Amino acid sequence: MTSAAPSFELLPGAGMSPVILHVPHSSREIPADVRDGILLGDAELERELDHIVDAHTAELAAAAARLSGVAPWRFVNRLSRLVVDPERFPDEREEMLAVGMGAVYTRTTHRAPLRSADTGPEPLVARYFRPYARAMTDAVAGRLAATGRAVVIDVHSYPTEALPYELHGDGPRPPVCLGTDSFHTPGGLLGAAREAFAGLGEIGLDSPFGGAYVPLEFYGRDPRVSALMVEIRRDTYMSEPGGPAGQGLGRLADALAGLVDAVSG
Repeated sequence: MTSAAPSFELLPGAGMSPVILHVPHSSREIPADVRDGILLGDAELERELDHIVDAHTAELAAAAARLSGVAPWRFVNRLSRLVVDPERFPDEREEMLAVGMGAVYTRTTHRAPLRSADTGPEPLVARYFRPYARAMTDAVAGRLAATGRAVVIDVHSYPTEALPYELHGDGPRPPVCLGTDSFHTPGGLLGAAREAFAGLGEIGLDSPFGGAYVPLEFYGRDPRVSALMVEIRRDTYMSEPGGPAGQGLGRLADALAGLVDAVSG
């Protein structure tokens, strides 16, 4: 835990790269004053982080960036999603509110209390969610200004076995799941991803997690912004839950770099 961790970081890539690798869920860091509002004991919290963190995805994005012929930009969340989840809708549009996992979580992965039931989300939304959203909007705008387009590739992972919080956990859980958006995921981007990850096993679409992240200013409005979510099943590259990475991480980095290069030209 920390009291002074930066909320997020934009790591520059090549000036003419349209690609942003977005890593929203890789951190375990929680500011001390935010930790005070979490009901779990220290051991319980560490176990919850083991389940909820997309472990090693920041390392995966960094390795892919090094391997890419045209280095992508990276936008990395430096705080845990237990602080705020920057990929949720901040209002009633968010379906995960049904299980206490809107922008500010009040329930754990196993649906136990995480924060007091009367916790209001606005203080954390104002302090962390909105600045993150503005910065990500600016990052996308920067790629549009420089290259005329932006490609947001979300880098995630998910557990081999469904956790109780999952609303769609009864569907397929392939080694690689590609999350798509009907407006922002063109066929060329999806095809490039299928080809890049073809050597890693079955590739599924939108199960167990679907959709793709686009800042709300562009969402459903600007076709120059394309987006894809890459969800990697954790047993393909790490020990679950929350354990070390294995050799699979290198294969994934090669595949992700191949996707970056395919959509950078």
